Parts: sequence; C-alpha cells; structure tokens
Amino acid sequence: MKHAEPLLTLLAIDDDPAVLDLISAALEQQGLEILVASDAEAGLRTALKRRPQVILLDLMMPGVGGMELLERLVEADPGAEVILLTGHISTETAVEAIQKGAADYLTKPVSVEKLRQRIGKLLSLAEKKQRNVQLERELIDAYQFEGIVGHSPQMLEVFDRVRRIAPHFRTALVTGPTGTGKELIAQALHRLSPTAKGPFVVCNCSAIVETLFESELFGHVKGAFTGAVADRKGLFEAAQGGTIFLDEIGELPPAVQAKLLRVLQSHEIQRVGSPAPRTVEVRVVAATNRDLTAMAAEKQFREDLYYRLSAVQVTLPPLAERADDLPLLVRHFLERSSKQYGKPIRGLTRRAQLLLARCPWPGNVRELENVLAHAAMMAQGEVIDVADLPEQLRRQAARPVGDSDVLVPLEEMERRHVLRVLEHVGGNKKRAAEVLGVSRATLYRFISDAAVGPQG
Repeated sequence: MKHAEPLLTLLAIDDDPAVLDLISAALEQQGLEILVASDAEAGLRTALKRRPQVILLDLMMPGVGGMELLERLVEADPGAEVILLTGHISTETAVEAIQKGAADYLTKPVSVEKLRQRIGKLLSLAEKKQRNVQLERELIDAYQFEGIVGHSPQMLEVFDRVRRIAPHFRTALVTGPTGTGKELIAQALHRLSPTAKGPFVVCNCSAIVETLFESELFGHVKGAFTGAVADRKGLFEAAQGGTIFLDEIGELPPAVQAKLLRVLQSHEIQRVGSPAPRTVEVRVVAATNRDLTAMAAEKQFREDLYYRLSAVQVTLPPLAERADDLPLLVRHFLERSSKQYGKPIRGLTRRAQLLLARCPWPGNVRELENVLAHAAMMAQGEVIDVADLPEQLRRQAARPVGDSDVLVPLEEMERRHVLRVLEHVGGNKKRAAEVLGVSRATLYRFISDAAVGPQG
C-alpha cells in the first residue's frame, strides 16, 4: 500500500538522546515525518538534504552554537519554521533569536502537551495551506480563459467581450500597457473565430525597417527593387483564411497606413512591383500601447484607419489595477517555472509575498512572469525568499515613501505600515504584533486583508 505524503517534515536537533526519544514518541502521528540529529553538523546536513518545514533546535550544544546554527539554517531555507529548545532564555536572547529568524521557543524540560499543541497548530496550518494550493489550482482552471489567467471583475469583463466579439469581427483593436497580454487576447480572438483552423500570423510593426514595411505586409515580385531576386508573398497572403496580428500598430509609417486602410476596405493587396490585385480573406487584430486618438489628433496616425481598426475594441488593464488576480498569477507562474526547471517549489515566504504586493509592476504580467522565473531558478529550496527575487525588484519595492504615497486614506497608510513592520521582522507575526502593540488576532486581520498568494 502506498502511504500518503506527509504534510510536514520535522527535524529535531539535540545532543541529548533522551530529548530526541521524547520528541519522536510524543509527536508520532499521521501526516508528520520526524527526523533527528544529535549534533549541529549532522543537523545542518540533514536540513540541507531533506528541507524540513519545521526544525526543533537545541540552543545549547557543543561545537557550533545554537545561534550560529539558527542563522545557517534560516539562510539555507528561509521558509523553515525554527523553534528553539532551551533550559533558560533571557529576554535579550529571545529577541536576538527572533531577529535571526526563529519562530518561537520552548523551555526545557519540554512539556509534551505544549509541544503537541505547537506542532498540532503547524500541522493544521500545513493542511490548510495544502487545501489552499489545491483550491488555487482549481481556481486557475476555472478562471483560465484561452491560456489567460484572471478572475478580477476587469478581466472577467475582458473575457466576456472577447467571447462576444470573436465569432463576428473582421477587424479588432486591442489596447493596453506593455506586458498586459495583448497577443494572448489576439490569439483568443482567433481561436474562438470561425477561421480558427486557419493560420495566425504575427507582425511586430516596431521591428520592421521602414523601407521594407510594404514588402513585408503585401509581398513583392522579382525585380521590384534591389535584392528582390524572386517573387515573395507578404504576411497578409500568409494569413489567408486566418488572422493577422499587427502588434505595435502605432509604429506604421503614414504611407503604409494609407495602403493598410485600402486593404481593409477592399480586401485586396498588391505586391510591390505588381499592378495586379490579389484578394485576401483575413481577419485583422491590431494592438498598441499608445493613444491612437491623441496620435490621430496630432496627425501622426490616420483618423480613418483608427476608426476602421477600432470598430470593436478590447482594453486590457495594467496589473496594478487588477490586484485580485495577483495570487492566481503567482501560483500559475510558479507551477509553470517549477515544471520548467524541475524544482518542487511550494510557494513564497511571507516577506517575499509582501514585497510582491508592494511592487507597482510597471512591466505588468510579463514582468511578474519574468520575476518568478528568475526566482525559481535562484531558489535553493522549496520556498522562494526575498533574496531569490531580482535585485532591481527589491530596490524598487524598498523605495522611500514619496509625496505620492503621503496623500492616501488613513486605512491604506495603516495597512502599509503593518506590511513594513512585518517585512522588517522577517515575517514573524508574534514579533510584529509586539512591535505594533496589537493583538495577534488584529494582526491576522491585517495580514488577511493584505494577503497576496501562496504562503511559504
């Protein structure tokens, strides 16, 4: 019979065999795997190899001191819950231990009842996290639309609009900041259209040399210009019976804008150097992060072409305006990176989550995806910590409070202060509650309001 995977792996490090026997006997239960080590070096080796989620650490051991080992353990795996075991501990020592990453301490002789209560709470929390991860996976499946993840009101409205547009559109305009997923929306429009079996051809208008635009889009005949050694069909002909995606449409030169307008009106193209028109049946999706209305007013973009393209329009919101989607996106990209790099990544530490929550995400979903891919590559354990995130992101999130941060509602300022305190104490909730002078119940309410993703 195959046994279920344990919810938690616990490592007890103590030079007293009697204490190790007591811990093993007291905590023997379903869902908990118990490992033991009788000296600091063996404990560190086991921790690095097995990555336990909970570590019971004797503070007074020969050789490597408990405090030094605590630092090495936390550095190796910031997601581990380290609980100190000690015969006597001063207030100064307790504060130092918490600052170095300890989650709690138990006094010796160890009370079996207190030990069981403490580990029981961690088991319950692990079970809850496991359920939350499964729920997040189910939510990703439920709220994944043609490969796009989102359940915020803004994205649900986008999905509904795409569903209604796709069967009927001839031209569509997708707008939104860089990195919001405009090409994914274009692909969704194509896949849900009656011509889904036809080709989907991408043209990045910002990457084409101005003198070659017409040839790239409409093709050319042999001898049309220097270097035209053979007939060549353009992207519109390549997309025959399907969809062409014109990304960064705002970069089209004025002369090509006029010819594109004619194609949209007549459904005919002319290869460069050929007088003969060719009929094309192609759906056109254009995308831009620029304000085409303003460009048209400044005569930088043809007004008639803009109206032709924007007969139906889909606007994507920046990630900062769809914060409800952040947890699902984090889980989605973690799952993807975990598979890609062959790493069993469970989630992020609380302080890493807080940092992601504070980031303004100027690069939007694409930036989030790249950040989590980088973190997954850097992570040495199953949990991503702040040190695994790109340095630029850490600097950006740690920026000083500016004028734009001052004029906010009191409730928002209060929330930001709680997040800063939590980050300062390494995510230790007990210590944060003490610093803030509030009960742990009140702190949990703040954390719940500011939660952003899977917990590590």
